[in-house]
Amino acid sequence: MKHLEIACFTEIAAQIALKSEADRIEFCDDLSLGGTTPNLEIFKGLKKNASIPIFVMIRPRGGNFVYSKAEVLRMRNSIEQFRNAGADGFVFGLLDTNGHIDEENCKILLDMASNLPCSFHRAIDQTPIFFEGLEKIIELGFRTVLTSGGASAAEKGLKNIQLAQEKYGKQINIMPGGGIRSSNLAKIVNESGCNWFHSSAIVENSQISTTEISRLKKILK
Repeated sequence: MKHLEIACFTEIAAQIALKSEADRIEFCDDLSLGGTTPNLEIFKGLKKNASIPIFVMIRPRGGNFVYSKAEVLRMRNSIEQFRNAGADGFVFGLLDTNGHIDEENCKILLDMASNLPCSFHRAIDQTPIFFEGLEKIIELGFRTVLTSGGASAAEKGLKNIQLAQEKYGKQINIMPGGGIRSSNLAKIVNESGCNWFHSSAIVENSQISTTEISRLKKILK
């Protein structure tokens, strides 16, 4: 079965996605920064009427994915707050100064999440050795990796995504993301062999489109 995760950068977008055919929401803030930790009170309001899982982005700022001790502490506190507020899972990713997976701090955040599923986001696409990074993510215990296959967009990184699915698809959910729309989803589905797909469903004016979500789901069916 194929599933669709919708990235929502505003409360309005999340409300729209919750009423759509999406299978899961990645809730975050600030589209211009690629997603940061959202507002806790807004999340609480969304969760009250949510019929599908909401995963929360844990990212204290835009920019790179190398975080200071103070920033990791903020991330820990955010996970604790959102976990207590009913988050269904978390999305984060940390790298060290060499661009490799920051295993120590990832482990700290995974422990803070308790048994809730966690996705490692597209920080994986900035690692110098894509498959080495993927193996580390699996060892750490992430359930999903959101990736464009080390490229700027999923369609461009399809070869790596396909190889990742073939080799590691039984150990972790390989979820293609980055520039996925109804115009290219069929190709990505057919060539990747993956079961989860990630899109913001934004087609114009930086606004989420219910029509686009329906088109995406129709392709996955």
